[in-house]
Amino acid sequence: MKKRALLSVNAAVLLFGLAGLFARWIHLPAIEITFGRVLFSSVALGVFIRFSGRSFRLQSRRDAGLLIAAGAVLALHWWAFLQAIQLSSVAVGTLTFSSFPLFVTFLEPLVSGRPPSRRNVILSAIILIGVLITVPEFSIRSGTAAGIATGMVSSLAYAVLTLMNKGLSERYGGVTTAFYEQATAAVLLLPFAAAAGIRPTLQDVGLLLVLGVVATAFAHTLFISGLKAVPAQLAGICSSMETVYGILFALLLLGERPAPREIAGAAVIVGAVVAAQAFSSLSRT
Repeated sequence: MKKRALLSVNAAVLLFGLAGLFARWIHLPAIEITFGRVLFSSVALGVFIRFSGRSFRLQSRRDAGLLIAAGAVLALHWWAFLQAIQLSSVAVGTLTFSSFPLFVTFLEPLVSGRPPSRRNVILSAIILIGVLITVPEFSIRSGTAAGIATGMVSSLAYAVLTLMNKGLSERYGGVTTAFYEQATAAVLLLPFAAAAGIRPTLQDVGLLLVLGVVATAFAHTLFISGLKAVPAQLAGICSSMETVYGILFALLLLGERPAPREIAGAAVIVGAVVAAQAFSSLSRT
């Protein structure tokens, strides 16, 4: 069960790594891309729930409030992530996002009441070192500093969202949880997207459809489903691979060649993720 859940988390992270490229492909502000993403995603999930015989019903008003709050956090996370990429680069946006396991490691004890694992603290610190190695520059004039700051906001928001989804996914499953969160995000983002006043082209709509259905609805459902059997700290560490996938996809599909320090930082991150999953496998035997 845990092996399959870990596979779901890693498959979702692979698709998340692809999602960052849409900030380059779609010529719209980050707020409009985020709105289109959650709009198509929530519609796809709603259709799936309707025709698969699943229930939309929630168990309590408290859960409804939690899902609305999680949807707001999700909207902030995805807007900040795409904005960071547009302000800087795919590498900077994904690399600063990779610091989120550090936030999870120290926030989860506030929810569970258990102190953070020494092993996860060390692995999270290694991941942070990998991020610092990879970030190309901190020049304010280049816009990189703004991208880094926005990426860190995205990272913190995603850490909070991961912890919120841990409990929700156990009660409702990945599909239902993702539907309510993304529908909430679409409603909250609608006035901001409308205020931008930019009409998407037919190509933009097509790309938003792929982003929403494949790299969001499907990927987000996989990730939340995996959280049923994978600890939030381990899921957070696995999600650091999004950085590596993002840089690789940017090289293959956008021609953005990584600098030597980006490759070095990615190697550190991969090493930490492999170690985390190896330790997890050993703990089951």
